[in-house]
Amino acid sequence: MAFFEDFSLYSLEFETSLGKTLIFADPHLGFEIAKGVRIRSRLEEKLANFIKSKNPDAIIILGDIKEEIGLSSFTRKILMSFFLELKDYIVIITKGNHDGRIEEVTKNFDNINVVEYYLLDDVLFFHGHKVAPPIEFKIAFLGHAHPVIYVNVKGIKKKAKCFIKAGRYVVLPTINPFYEGIETKQAIKMIPTLKEVKTVDVVIPPGIYLGQYTIDI
Repeated sequence: MAFFEDFSLYSLEFETSLGKTLIFADPHLGFEIAKGVRIRSRLEEKLANFIKSKNPDAIIILGDIKEEIGLSSFTRKILMSFFLELKDYIVIITKGNHDGRIEEVTKNFDNINVVEYYLLDDVLFFHGHKVAPPIEFKIAFLGHAHPVIYVNVKGIKKKAKCFIKAGRYVVLPTINPFYEGIETKQAIKMIPTLKEVKTVDVVIPPGIYLGQYTIDI
């Protein structure tokens, strides 16, 4: 299904001390139960297949792995299925605001570690709904805000998911293809750590730099 072929555009992959490491944000698995979608997307299966095709040594998920803030039997089943597909990889989840009770599922998997934040090779990973931890780091990756930008395509304005860079912080778009996201100037205000930021750099996949944008304070 072509709709699901762009996962790589909204994820990052690089070498760390854990080996080849795949990073993405905000999959919001099980969104059907909260959004009232009547046709099952089976997003968890497609995302797992994408991950396996990349065959990383480690996976860092920047929070909001699930849509439902609680944990219904429906969401639990989806997460169990998803995590079973990832049993051969190191998985780190930086807990997001939608990840309540996630440990009730991850406790069944020795390869999965749920943390508030993760520091690896002087690189910080966290969800973004809370202020960054007071630790030393060179660069930080986070999610939470689902940033998008309006771009002009043949005279028509269209929304495009984007990466935001604000100093040492890089905000990833949601990897969920059903979430369009939030316009950049509003998205940045959702992140407590970046609430005083006045300008950001914006990049849309596959690496097109759109320039610097001013954030209205």
